[in-house]
Amino acid sequence: MIEITPGIAIDESEIEEEFIQSAGPGGQNVNKVATAVQLRFNVATSPSLPDEVRRRLPPVAGSRLTKDGVLIINARRFRSQQANRQDAYGRLVSLLQQAAQEPKVRHKTKPSLAVKRRRLEDKRRQSAIKRLRRPLTRNTEDF
Repeated sequence: MIEITPGIAIDESEIEEEFIQSAGPGGQNVNKVATAVQLRFNVATSPSLPDEVRRRLPPVAGSRLTKDGVLIINARRFRSQQANRQDAYGRLVSLLQQAAQEPKVRHKTKPSLAVKRRRLEDKRRQSAIKRLRRPLTRNTEDF
């Protein structure tokens, strides 16, 4: 079992793990050994995830979530298979933790009277500065 939060844990049998050839660093070894890891986790059919986490996951996962509800994580940052495997599992856990957090409710607020006055005073001050930059217009009748 992989613990996501104190109340949510997913079974390791729900995660498909595939090792593929990496395109990253590794020298001559990179063409011989499959060090990159691709994890597949079916979010749509997983009995371990609550509905609210399943609902909040698509915006968090972005393009890593397919139309069928399968979360795909590719890890190829390291040269060793084991390090990439740990990286992939860590990224899966952090994604699910982000989706498990309830978003904060936004409370509407109004600007205070002092803030409104300050804004208007700043506008008046800026207007006066620009007005003083204008060229003087002379009356032709004075000459």
